[in-house]
Amino acid sequence: MSDIGVRIDGVTALVTGANRGLGRAIASALLDRGAATVYAGVRDAASVTDSRLMPVELDVTDPAAVAAAALRCGDTALLVNNAGIARGGGFAASASSAAARAEMETNYFGTLEMSRAFAPVLARNGGGALVNVLSVLSWITLPNVASYAASKAAAWSLTNALRLELAEQRTLVVGVHAAFIDTDMAAGIAQPKTSPEDVAAQILDAVEKGLPSVFADAITRGTAATGVGRLGVPAS
Repeated sequence: MSDIGVRIDGVTALVTGANRGLGRAIASALLDRGAATVYAGVRDAASVTDSRLMPVELDVTDPAAVAAAALRCGDTALLVNNAGIARGGGFAASASSAAARAEMETNYFGTLEMSRAFAPVLARNGGGALVNVLSVLSWITLPNVASYAASKAAAWSLTNALRLELAEQRTLVVGVHAAFIDTDMAAGIAQPKTSPEDVAAQILDAVEKGLPSVFADAITRGTAATGVGRLGVPAS
């Protein structure tokens, strides 16, 4: 456990992809726990239907839009990098190159751009916390989600690096891993799923307790406990 947990009550937070699925659940949970302001970073501001949220038009793959968001949301003390896409398909599929590039642009480079832009913001606001929504596929892969898994593996490596780099400014970095969450992204998967509200609650608990990782379900916890290949138990 870290000594740099961040209290949710009174915090100002920005959640990317906050108009649906897990992002919406996180944004709602923040407000329910007393967050002072929750910015909803979305491509289309009209898609934010919760009047308690402050919509911010944001495409995480556009560096200019990211920079503008960092200026506008300069009071942010908690950043949740939730925005992500999954195109599906293995590397041998005909459209795999385009899918892999799109997934990497959002899931890895988008997270990188947001983290770089907001690290100084968090530092000015006392350190705060940075949360990256990853996946159990950060550690393992399957043929039909190979390029998605690669993008999440890259984001996992980035998360571990950010934890080291931002330690000096006392920013808590949390990596969130989950298998199947009951959102549109997993709609076609006939497997037990965790509710987005449950995952959101685990994330906010980790932020308040200063925990570096969230393993949101039994599949993820089991994978973490057995280690990944010969690399040992994941660090985040």
